[in-house]
Amino acid sequence: MNKKRWFAILAAAVLFFVSLGFQFVTSIASTNFEQLFAFPESKFQEEVIEEGANGKIVVLHLDGVIQDTAPSTLLNTTSYNHRQFLEMLDEAGKDANVDGIILRVNTPGGGVVESAEVHDKIVEIQEQYEKPIYVSMGNTAASGGYYIAAPADKIVAHSATLTGSIGVIMQGYNLAGLTEKLGVDVNTIKSGKHKDIMSTFREMTDEERALLQEMIDDMYGEFVQVIVDGREMSEAKVRELGDGRVYTGNQAKENGLVDELGSLDDTIALMKKDYELDNATVVKYNKPLGFEQLLGMSVQNFVGKDQELMSVLEIVKESNTPRAMYLYSN
Repeated sequence: MNKKRWFAILAAAVLFFVSLGFQFVTSIASTNFEQLFAFPESKFQEEVIEEGANGKIVVLHLDGVIQDTAPSTLLNTTSYNHRQFLEMLDEAGKDANVDGIILRVNTPGGGVVESAEVHDKIVEIQEQYEKPIYVSMGNTAASGGYYIAAPADKIVAHSATLTGSIGVIMQGYNLAGLTEKLGVDVNTIKSGKHKDIMSTFREMTDEERALLQEMIDDMYGEFVQVIVDGREMSEAKVRELGDGRVYTGNQAKENGLVDELGSLDDTIALMKKDYELDNATVVKYNKPLGFEQLLGMSVQNFVGKDQELMSVLEIVKESNTPRAMYLYSN
């Protein structure tokens, strides 16, 4: 390799590190250090969306797959964080200054347990603190996204929102034919005949399929009951609508799955009107910005990111076995 090529490589490396440093310095320069090192009474910083004089409405954003995967804050500062979202809900519920809560839901659903935990927290706030909770649906609020919306005092969807997908799904792979073709032998030692149920390396038996179907049917029954209770629909009607299909916001309004059509702004205006909060301040919660989050934002600004791809990678990393999901995927 000649000197000119070495010089070009060295120059490129220097430019790379200079650019990275510039991005980091820019992030530091734009950071509010009073907030960075402050110790607020609340766990979360409040970002004002609309100024007001009396009352407060909190908007909480639920974006991404509802999955308890504890995302890395260095490379992924924006994907759904299950524990943090539950804490935000709890904080808004306990805060005596908060008069109403709006959930901005944009999710295809997710884990059965995680969806149930968010649902239960919503019901707890409604019963214990008697605060109204409205849901504003984004592009998608399907399956687990609808599960958590069902108990809301009002559900508002955009006309083009994809919602519904009421049901439970469990999927796995059967690679038995492939391993046989490749001459791969899989040795399994187990304590019971169903210990390797849904194994990737063999056909599922009829007995195993029946066991899993019974489990899925039980979870589906819970999903149906959540909607019966939350929407005050008959079980027959819910089961008729809940065959797994998705609905547009317009269709969901016609069949009673949502109350109104509109945007997040429309949802805020609706809550203000319904509860005489015309002068209320509207805020959203942000996690206090620490050094790890600041560095993560700098790295993201430099290398770029695809939020949906990162969410999928988190799921792949954390989950190695089939599991039941309230999830819409296409």
